[in-house]
Amino acid sequence: MSERESMPYDVVIVGAGPAGLSAAIRLKQLAAETGGELAVCVLEKGSEVGAHILSGAVIDPIALDELLPDWRDDGCPLAEVPVTENLHWVLSATKQRNLPHALTPPFMHNKGTYTGSLGNLCRWLAGKAEELGVEIFPGFAAAEILFHEDGRVKGVATGDMGVARDGTHKPDYQPGLELHAKYTFFAEGVRGHLSKEIIRQFDLARDSDPQVYGLGIKELWDIDPAKHVPGRVIHTQGWPLGDDANGGGFIYHQAGGQVALGFVTWLNYTNPYISPFQEMQKWKTHPAIAELLKGGKRVSYGARAINDGGLQAIPKLTFPGGVLVGCSAGFLNVPRIKGTHGAMKSAMLAAEAAFAAVQAGREGDELTDYPAAFRASWLYKELSTVRNVVPLVKKYGDTLGSGLAGVTMWAEHFGLKMPFTMKHKPDHESLWRKDQVKKPDYPKPDGVLTFDRLSSVFLSNTNHEEDQPVHLTLKNADVPIEHNLPLFDEPAQRYCPAGVYEVVGVEEGDPKFVINAQNCVHCKTCDIKDPTQNINWVVPEGGGGPNYPNM
Repeated sequence: MSERESMPYDVVIVGAGPAGLSAAIRLKQLAAETGGELAVCVLEKGSEVGAHILSGAVIDPIALDELLPDWRDDGCPLAEVPVTENLHWVLSATKQRNLPHALTPPFMHNKGTYTGSLGNLCRWLAGKAEELGVEIFPGFAAAEILFHEDGRVKGVATGDMGVARDGTHKPDYQPGLELHAKYTFFAEGVRGHLSKEIIRQFDLARDSDPQVYGLGIKELWDIDPAKHVPGRVIHTQGWPLGDDANGGGFIYHQAGGQVALGFVTWLNYTNPYISPFQEMQKWKTHPAIAELLKGGKRVSYGARAINDGGLQAIPKLTFPGGVLVGCSAGFLNVPRIKGTHGAMKSAMLAAEAAFAAVQAGREGDELTDYPAAFRASWLYKELSTVRNVVPLVKKYGDTLGSGLAGVTMWAEHFGLKMPFTMKHKPDHESLWRKDQVKKPDYPKPDGVLTFDRLSSVFLSNTNHEEDQPVHLTLKNADVPIEHNLPLFDEPAQRYCPAGVYEVVGVEEGDPKFVINAQNCVHCKTCDIKDPTQNINWVVPEGGGGPNYPNM
């Protein structure tokens, strides 16, 4: 039968991001406080902890303060750069105007926050987890959910290693490992492969809105030291996006003379010719941004989808034998552009529920104390306050929608709860036909300020073993050419920020859909935006993908 070995744990956690590591730390803290033993392991598909972590990031430390109160004096890299200045620019093609702080509620002002690399924060958290006895396995991708005969989740299995593209076993073949758990935490991040399957298997989204997303594209620049102001945070809205798309940019002055800058395009855009990557490149040509980057050098690149759905898109959090935590469920506060604190808090609440259950001798049931604790938490209140912001902007546009969103946030801030919660529609349903739109005008890359996708992917240090099964699978291989190409000019060749998808042979009258899987930066956009949901992202061999050093 199965040639896989198995290992038993009390809790298995899939994903070594801020949620997974916070859950592991909290579980071990509780065990230490009671003098008990608890076996906890964390699986991470990246080659090391932090390799696949990408965020702006400006982080509210409220959850970190609860988890590790001494973090500022304990070598945490996040402590290096507190936010000192917060600006919001509304852009036209050539000018910017500052949105006065007085127009936004206090929780939007970034007081007490920090800016830095989320990947480096996760590396530090991993060290703290290991000090407590957590076993962390980087380079091992959780590829399969294991079930008991009665349907309860039993754990996960890692992917086989050494499988050739044709499915045969190479000389270095190693079967995956089964990890059995009393409770399994899915902390894979946005649009996690197994989380998506769990949500489907247990119909967890039946009472929630569909999750909606944005694609964040980020670059790190070494800039002229004379222009660097540590702790300066700038957010932008408006140009270059038009009426057919929403989103905005960020510019964070971080440690080491670097600026993290990026652009988020919400994936509900309607024009199939929009390229989020090229929107980001065009955004950098704005005079205020180009001047900041003049004389600088781009040193890193990456991309990742983010949850935009808010409170109404969070699915049921529990199922027999496990939970969803962090961005696998979607705790991002979109107006604040912050999700780390929510991811960490959700995981800590789940850890507390799991620990109590194990202590009581339970296993494999639903941890109902977790969603109850979430509803009683500051996190629920925070997400409830901003629940209508994204739908208002989508419905009424950037100018009017932002104004209405501001009114609702102020009202909720003062305790006047809006008597409605607006709905979402799935991102993949939003595209118009190609004959209904105009093609955007994008600048040609100059190699100094603006770049092409392939040179950008090079800076992400992305690598996959080429002779392995393609992890970007098609439910129907005919759909890209027979359906997407005539209707939408196959949008995958533009929405992917890594040049994974191409249509070749069009001029010769013999179009073919090509998947360059080795370029994939694991952003998940294709899994989200494909108009027929024909692309299914599954985990490649463990250790593959980007290797972000400071993102």
